[in-house]
Amino acid sequence: QVQLVESGGGLVQPGDSLRLSCTASGGIFSMLTMAWFRQAPGKEREFVAAITRSGGGTTFGDSVKGRATISRDNAKKTVDIQMNGLKPEDTAVYHCAVATFCDTYLENCPYDYWGQGTQVTVSS
Repeated sequence: QVQLVESGGGLVQPGDSLRLSCTASGGIFSMLTMAWFRQAPGKEREFVAAITRSGGGTTFGDSVKGRATISRDNAKKTVDIQMNGLKPEDTAVYHCAVATFCDTYLENCPYDYWGQGTQVTVSS
C-alpha cells in the first residue's frame, strides 16, 4: 500500500508561480508512475500531469500545457509540479496519484492510490 501526502498549496495571485510537492511512503517508489490531478468545486476531476517511473517521460493536460513542469526524485520519494502563470481557473484541490502498473498512455493509467489533496486558490 502506498501513502501520499501533498504540500505547497495556498492562496496566490494571478500570474504567480507555485510548486506542489507529493511525498510517498510504502511501495517501491521507482516502480510507480506518478501523476497530479485536480478537482474544482462542481467539476469533474481533471488530469494535470504525469511522469514515468524513471522520470524520462512526462505528459500534461491541455489546460496546463506550457505552464507546468513535473519532476520526481526517486531517492527522496517525491514528485513535484511547478506551475507558472497561474490563472483563476487553476483554482482547485490538487491530488497526487500513483499507478502501480501502467502500460498505456500516462493520462490513462489506472491510478490506484491517491493523496488527500492540497488546495490551490488563485485570486486577486
